[in-house]
Amino acid sequence: MQHGGDNGIARSLWPFGFALAAAAFLVGLVINWWLVAIGGGVALVIGGLWIVDSIRRRHPHLLEETAEHIADAPAAAPVRRPATAGPAFSRSRFLEASTLGLGAVMGGALTVPSVGFMIAPAFERQRHGDADLGPVDNFPEGTYMVTTFMLDKRQGDVSRRTAYIRYNGLLQEQPSFTIVSDRCAHLGCPVQPSGPISEDSKKIETSNGEVTLSESNPAGFSCPCHGGAYDAEGNRTAGPPVRALDRYEYSIRGGNLFLGKMFSVGTVKGTGADARIRKFTLAAPGQHVDDWEWWLYPLQPPH
Repeated sequence: MQHGGDNGIARSLWPFGFALAAAAFLVGLVINWWLVAIGGGVALVIGGLWIVDSIRRRHPHLLEETAEHIADAPAAAPVRRPATAGPAFSRSRFLEASTLGLGAVMGGALTVPSVGFMIAPAFERQRHGDADLGPVDNFPEGTYMVTTFMLDKRQGDVSRRTAYIRYNGLLQEQPSFTIVSDRCAHLGCPVQPSGPISEDSKKIETSNGEVTLSESNPAGFSCPCHGGAYDAEGNRTAGPPVRALDRYEYSIRGGNLFLGKMFSVGTVKGTGADARIRKFTLAAPGQHVDDWEWWLYPLQPPH
């Protein structure tokens, strides 16, 4: 059986296609389970076709003789396997396969644990318990409080964060808050209030550790790193940021304010309790969440 140029080209595409599918599988392990399924499925199909093609190339005479024997045999006659000149599987082939198989097992035993430790943290939702910020009475209406707190008391100061919190009064008989993250939507630098901050800070102890509160009445927020500017509701007004400042979910329990998970914001229309917020799944700094550019960032890693 002669193999033409087209078959040679096809054979050269098997490893290339398998590598692409394997890469999609590995990337999917970090960002999305659907990509894992697609990449794994394609890798299995291409790998199977690659194996079949390799067998055909290694033993073309067996396939030819078997096909001719079946075609020429009478309908009632049994089909016999054609005789071969030597053993079907020589000692050298056995040693080669054993060596490669043992190497694969050893390589897998060394690689799988290492890869597991590298990618496992990506599957751990970076979710902490709600942060207790103390009594609602510590937040005067209409005034931003520069609030520093710990996301996880067990981790200590390494988990300390800053948020700008304003009490907006009651909305449908429930307390309304604007809670803005200090993470710039450009590259994640800490934004600052565009206005004075009171030097008389208040420190309180909560179930989540120490919380520091300082009053401020900013006209907006600004990033000292690259000139990003935001209004008092967190909307981008100038500079390189691609969206509004992220916000925190919150709840009121036992008269205390608790911060929940963060979410990203496209734009905010209105102010205070009457603001209409375009809410999105938390995205990394620099990533668009609305308009046409969001198509460039279809998948988000776990947060």
